Amino acid sequence: MGQGNNTTKKVRWKQLSERERYKIEGFLQIKMKPKEIASRLGRDRRTIEREIRRGSVVQRDKEWRDRLVYLGDVGQRVHEQSAANKGRGLKIGHDHALARYLEQKIGVEKWSPDAAIGAIAAQDLRFSVHICTKTVYNMIDRGDFLNLTNLDLSVKKAGRKRTYARVRRVALNNRNGRSIEERPPNIEKREEYGHWEMDCVVGSKRACLLVLTERKWREEIILKMAAKTQACVKQALDRLERKHKGKFRKKFKSFTLDNGCEFLDAKALETSCLKENLQRTTVYYAHPYSAWERGSNENANRLIRRFIPKGTDIGKYTNADIKRIEHWMNNYPRRMFGYKTANDMVA
Repeated sequence: MGQGNNTTKKVRWKQLSERERYKIEGFLQIKMKPKEIASRLGRDRRTIEREIRRGSVVQRDKEWRDRLVYLGDVGQRVHEQSAANKGRGLKIGHDHALARYLEQKIGVEKWSPDAAIGAIAAQDLRFSVHICTKTVYNMIDRGDFLNLTNLDLSVKKAGRKRTYARVRRVALNNRNGRSIEERPPNIEKREEYGHWEMDCVVGSKRACLLVLTERKWREEIILKMAAKTQACVKQALDRLERKHKGKFRKKFKSFTLDNGCEFLDAKALETSCLKENLQRTTVYYAHPYSAWERGSNENANRLIRRFIPKGTDIGKYTNADIKRIEHWMNNYPRRMFGYKTANDMVA
């Protein structure tokens, strides 16, 4: 096989190395022309001429005359500075309106990046640039936003997956309660509005919150209670019944609870305060240590913790403060609903 018959491809373009730049400096000092230098280095003449122009600086000789001199270290420094500016520009470009929108929604209003991006299409907002949720997360990681960091996100960590030990399936303190296993399939499949999950969010002192989460549309009701007791839970439901009157049974068809001591009086929770011996709702109890059976409720509690961190005194929050949190949750865009809110879906 001759030299003309081979599979090696000719290198069409390769940047000058630092060693070659110092050679150019030496060749110029002995008055070699760019064409001769190119021949020595195996480069094109125009490559050498452009390199000389980029790496030349003004120097003064002994007679104080200015002249251009090529220096290899200057050429290398210019090359490295240019290389640092390589890569694609920010996808958000110069769309400052979009940047301000994301900083407002995520940093101030506590939305997730996905909710903020999804609401753009759902609300028919117009920006000059279209970016996805992953791009927003990447930009936050790099620090591209002036007023937005990972500290503004509710969850941003690579935690280890929890391991679960085998636990008992029967609550020893609640043998007479109606088990979640008796709950009809239509409630499990979230086919009907009016079936709720309920839990308590506690603080550093006695005051706590009673959190109700509707399973189908994720509507939220948050009620402040003086203490985490059976009497307080019954009083809270009684207030709801008086508020909705004859429509209570239609809106609150069932509740799924955990086996906390404050929920153990199922008869008191199910019995109407307006008419004696009338059942106003049906109560089901999840299995012990099975929070995922009330997953919507647990996710709602996590959102509440963004406004009321653990260890704070809930008693210091007014009813107006609690209603603002409830309003925020019911107007939060959710991907499962095409970025519509719970209020949109219930209406």
